[in-house]
Amino acid sequence: LAMLSRATAGIRGKTLIINLPGSPKAALECLEVFLPVMNHAVETLRGDAFECAQAGARD
Repeated sequence: LAMLSRATAGIRGKTLIINLPGSPKAALECLEVFLPVMNHAVETLRGDAFECAQAGARD
């Protein structure tokens, strides 16, 4: 999991940018962690996710 501590990602417009490690094995390990949540991340960027808590929202 050390490779996750150095991971960087960002958003430009409505594009999710993920920086993967250079080693094929490490890149695959990162993708195995990221792929299960990728659909939700894309939905959130598009504004289609309805099951997200709003940052700073209060009841």
